[in-house]
Amino acid sequence: MADSHSNIVAFPVASRYLPVAAVFKGGTGKTMSDEKATATLTETEEVTAPSDYQAEHIQVLKGLEGVRKRPAMYIGDTSTKGLHHLLEEVVDNAVDEALAGYCRRIEVTLHQDGSVSVTDDGRGIPVDIHPEEKRPAVEVVLTMLHAGGKFQTGAYKVSGGLHGVGVSVVNALSEWLEVKVKRDGKIWWQRYERGEPVTPLKVIGKATKTGTTITFKPDPEIFETTQWDAERIKQRLHELAFLNPQVRFIFRDERTGEEAEFHEKGGLAAYVQHLNRNRESCIAPSRSAAPAKWSRMENCWMKSAWKSPCNITKATKSKSSVSPTMFGRWMVARTKAASKTPSPAPSTPTPEKSAC
Repeated sequence: MADSHSNIVAFPVASRYLPVAAVFKGGTGKTMSDEKATATLTETEEVTAPSDYQAEHIQVLKGLEGVRKRPAMYIGDTSTKGLHHLLEEVVDNAVDEALAGYCRRIEVTLHQDGSVSVTDDGRGIPVDIHPEEKRPAVEVVLTMLHAGGKFQTGAYKVSGGLHGVGVSVVNALSEWLEVKVKRDGKIWWQRYERGEPVTPLKVIGKATKTGTTITFKPDPEIFETTQWDAERIKQRLHELAFLNPQVRFIFRDERTGEEAEFHEKGGLAAYVQHLNRNRESCIAPSRSAAPAKWSRMENCWMKSAWKSPCNITKATKSKSSVSPTMFGRWMVARTKAASKTPSPAPSTPTPEKSAC
């Protein structure tokens, strides 16, 4: 920064000044003496008394307290986007069960009171006692950050999230959350309020199937709005249906009575046709509707489907099996480069076996 009164030039780094070897005066290019420059800079610095910053000023946030104190750090913001991110986290967990081969149906229901339920027919969150935490595994998953079954390859070979912060963050930012698990022939239930369990995990009935239902109501103390956007949710579920053709997605809105079902057996090829529905293709329909193909890129088998070579830069999207990829443009560029030098595809490629 420059001081117009003394013609001092210095470079601040983290509220401190660099050594004064590059401090000049009067525009002559001559370097001031270290002693004189240091004295000049010292006059402009604010000295904080050591007594203002001691050990007692170090705050330790336990459990999910940090999530509630800084929610945007975990979900981006507390506006409509962050609100719907909560729902996406829970839905993505259900899709992970589908990617593992255990789920074929996912239901999303918007309730009259502003809460939302996500139900899947997967294996159900484990309810037995965790060997280290000495608590039910479902409670560990819902109340501890970085707790989940996706850090190792045993339970999930493919998943959209690997950090173990999804559903626990949803729990922390909800006014209340209830979990219902069908597993081991029983129906287990537990309730939480603002991230804390208020009832023990208990059996409330018998079950002939397996699955998990998460019902939660976003906390109005956290979010600017708690109104769900039905169109936004349906669009998300429709995209997931294209990306996961083996899964049937059901949407219900009890506020309006609306119901919708998304099941796109055509997968990526059908998604390309859907994106092109209002566009004029510059290639023959038989080619634009060609099925998705497998490509080899950097030790990873990936399935790709192109919209149109005439407009590839403007409208190409990059998505994983669960969600849009963060580095979409980079992925598209690398995929286009890899597609110029195709290599033999696996003998019997399947999405589950082809993931990185």
